[in-house]
Amino acid sequence: MPVIRVAIAGLGAIGRVLARKLADGIPGLVLAAAAARDTAKAQAWLDAERIACPLVEPEAFPTLADLAIECAPASVLERICRPMLEAGKQVMVLSAGALLPRPDLVELARARGGQIIVPTGALLGLDAVTAAAEGRIHSVRMITRKPPGGLAGAPYLEANGISVEGLKAPKRVFAGTARDGAAGFPANVNVAAALSLAGIGPDRTMM
Repeated sequence: MPVIRVAIAGLGAIGRVLARKLADGIPGLVLAAAAARDTAKAQAWLDAERIACPLVEPEAFPTLADLAIECAPASVLERICRPMLEAGKQVMVLSAGALLPRPDLVELARARGGQIIVPTGALLGLDAVTAAAEGRIHSVRMITRKPPGGLAGAPYLEANGISVEGLKAPKRVFAGTARDGAAGFPANVNVAAALSLAGIGPDRTMM
């Protein structure tokens, strides 16, 4: 069985779980490298966990890995994806919403023979949506509910003067396309973004 070398971009809550799983052993996969904003902190954690893994800049991933998994803030998506895609390799993007304003990354993957993988996350059946989109889907609407604290600081709320503090009952704070939702709530609507990419696009998928 060919072994896929995996690089992890970001050693926060998600990246650490992934690193532990890979270090413990997953058939066909091996932890090849990682990148982190705070290298000293990341190295201390790796040492404490007894995980042997070189810490490098994302630009070095293509020489070390076949697949990079993005577990980092959306603001660094370009640094993670572009080098891998230019090398014709694979990237798994957890921050799916950050892909919507970057169609050039999709085109780069297509041109260089690379691949962008968007995991289903909390939403099952994206393969069925993709299959359905080969025919005609008239409309897609997704309702997303979040705890108020998880929305605090979202650009859309701040730009429109919407407060979610002290809520005791459901409150609708946004209605619009998945593209606009991803821009207004970059940390909250990755599932809706993934749905739009699998189906009829971010400008026709409504929230």
